[in-house]
Amino acid sequence: MSEDYSDSHLREILTRTRRVAVVGVSMNPVRPSYYVARYLSLKKYEVVPVNPGHAGQMLFGQRVVASLSDIEGGVDMVDLFRRSEHVPPIVDEALEMFPALQTVWMQIGVEHAEAAARARARGVDVVMNRCPKIEYQRLFGELRMGGFNTGVISSKL
Repeated sequence: MSEDYSDSHLREILTRTRRVAVVGVSMNPVRPSYYVARYLSLKKYEVVPVNPGHAGQMLFGQRVVASLSDIEGGVDMVDLFRRSEHVPPIVDEALEMFPALQTVWMQIGVEHAEAAARARARGVDVVMNRCPKIEYQRLFGELRMGGFNTGVISSKL
């Protein structure tokens, strides 16, 4: 499955989004889910970390919750760091819990056409097999030569 998303569509999603539930976030700083959630929090998104194995712990100033149903208030976007086969019940829970949900975002390597169709049928935008951190950096001018911007000029990294 391969879907194309226009830059303007992705930019609109990333601009309108303020509160993101990151499902499957890790407490390990070398895991992609950790550094994507950290990056989003540094960009002033309110990140709600979701992982039953770390529920109750603090991450980026927010208490980790066990499931989407434990989140107080709504979220604009659900960012999924779970294997594709685990996506349907998470999307169903998100649709049930957040009537004003705007976006379901599935990370690189995560796709589920049926779950995406259910979300879209409710008017929710769906992005699959993409990373909001990478797209943010690409669309808002943060990627430089080599694909990263360290802010340090040096021959050593």
